[in-house]
Amino acid sequence: MPDILHRIGVTSSPDAVYTALTTVDGLANWWTQDTEGDPRVGGVIKFRFVPGGFDMKVLEAQPAERLVWEVVDGPEEWIGTHVRFELKQEDDFTIVLFRHEGWKEPVEFMYHCSTKWATYLMSLKKLVETGKGEPAPDDVQISNWH
Repeated sequence: MPDILHRIGVTSSPDAVYTALTTVDGLANWWTQDTEGDPRVGGVIKFRFVPGGFDMKVLEAQPAERLVWEVVDGPEEWIGTHVRFELKQEDDFTIVLFRHEGWKEPVEFMYHCSTKWATYLMSLKKLVETGKGEPAPDDVQISNWH
């Protein structure tokens, strides 16, 4: 099964990145402003965008190290996939290893999602480094899927 993979380095602590990934306010400030739900393990977070959205169940959350979600509702191609963030300190950077894993096949929508994940990861970087991200609906629009 193909996966979407990205790596970014940020000049903030692993704790700051983890907070941006594991709180509703943090997520709303880099990914989509329309975010609600329970970000604790076992909880479900709802993310909404202009063309739709999806729900993620929190499977694992290890402070300043790892976060894993399972997509439980949303586009058919996403259902059952996992979104994983792994954090590690390297010199003066927190490295974020991102993986959206478990796609059944590399359909055209996967290409779009890979590009969008990259733009949102750059929004995460901007948020933890400057205090202001570029979440939806203020993100870069790249196609008719937004």
